[in-house]
Amino acid sequence: MPYPYFDRFKIKFKPLSQRKDKVYIEKDAVYPIDKPKTQLNDLSKKILSQTIERLIIAKEKNRSRMLVFGAHSIKNGLSPVIMWLIENKWITHLATNGAGIIHDWEFSYQGHSSEDVRTNVSRGEFGIWQETGFFLNLSLVVGAFEGKGYGESVGSFVENEGLYIPSKEELLNKINENLENNPELCSAICDLLQKINEFSIKNGFLSVKHPYKKFGLQACAFRQQIPFTAHPMIGHDIIYTHPMNCCSAIGKTAQRDFLTFANSVSNLEDGVYMSIGSAVMSPMVFEKSLSMSQNIAIQNGKPISNHFIVVVDLQESKWDWSQGEPPMDRPEYYLRFNKSFARMGGTFHYLTMDNRDFLLYLVQELMKI
Repeated sequence: MPYPYFDRFKIKFKPLSQRKDKVYIEKDAVYPIDKPKTQLNDLSKKILSQTIERLIIAKEKNRSRMLVFGAHSIKNGLSPVIMWLIENKWITHLATNGAGIIHDWEFSYQGHSSEDVRTNVSRGEFGIWQETGFFLNLSLVVGAFEGKGYGESVGSFVENEGLYIPSKEELLNKINENLENNPELCSAICDLLQKINEFSIKNGFLSVKHPYKKFGLQACAFRQQIPFTAHPMIGHDIIYTHPMNCCSAIGKTAQRDFLTFANSVSNLEDGVYMSIGSAVMSPMVFEKSLSMSQNIAIQNGKPISNHFIVVVDLQESKWDWSQGEPPMDRPEYYLRFNKSFARMGGTFHYLTMDNRDFLLYLVQELMKI
C-alpha cells in the first residue's frame, strides 16, 4: 500500500491581492545610475577591475558570460540593473532558483512581492495564494507541452500576457500522432489534459495581464533571446502548495534548463561566471555542468582551463581564495560554496559585498566603455 499523502485540494487559497508585502517594485527598484551604499576597498577594486577586463575579453571572443543569482537579487529590486547588462550584451546567460522566478513574476503581475513568512505561517497562509500557485504552475505545464524550459515558460507567459490552451481534441490527436516516436511529448500532453480536466480550463488564449511587465527580468530575457534558466528543488517554493502544481512538468522544464545551463558552461573557456548570493544552487549546478562539459572538451583536446569565476556574498572570509583551498583548521574551509568553486579550476575570486553594490559598481564601470 502506498503511504498517505497530503490533499492540496482541501486548502483554502486566498487572492494574491489580499497579501501584505514588503517590497513594491515601482518604489524599491534599483537603476543602473543609482549610488552604491558602500565604498570599495582595495581588494574589491582589484577584483572588480579584473572582472571587467575578463568580461571585455569574453565578449570579444563570443564566450559565455553567465550571471547566476539567488532570489534576493530580485527581491532587492535589481532587475533594471540586470536588464541593462543583458540589453548591452554583457551577459549571455541568467540563472536563478525557484524563488527568484516567483518574485520576478509577482513583480510583473502585481508590482509587489515578499510576504511576512513568520506571520503567515502562523495563520496557515504562507504561500497559500491563488494566482501565484495557479498561473505559475499552469505556465510550466503548458511550457512542458511546448518544449520550453522553466524560465522560458514563465518569461514567455509574462511577455505574451497569457497562454494558449489547446483543445482536448487537439491534444488527443497529438498523442495519437506521437505515441510511438515521442513518448515524452505524450507524457507532457497527459499532464496538461489532467490539469485542464481538474480545473475546467477552456481552450483558446487565456489572457493574463501583467501591468508591471517592464520590471520583468524573465520577460526581458525572453525578448532579448538569451537563456534565463531556473534550477528549482521540489518542495522549496510556494507554488508547490497549489493543486495546479505538476512536478512532472517541473521536471521536464527544469531538465531542459539544466542542459541549457550546461551548454553555456561548455563555452566558458575565456568566459566569465558570476555567482551572486547563491550559496547552494549555483555551486551545485555549476560543478556538475563543468564536469560534463570538461569531459567532452577533453575528448576534443581542448580542456576548459581559462575560465574566470567571481563569487559575491555577505559571509565574511579573510582567506585569499585565489591561492586555492584553505587548510582544514581554517573556518573558511567550511564555507562550503567557496570550497566548491575553488575546486573548479580557472581563476576564482570571492568578494564579501552586498549584491546590490556589486552590480551597481559593475554596471557603472561598464557604462564608461
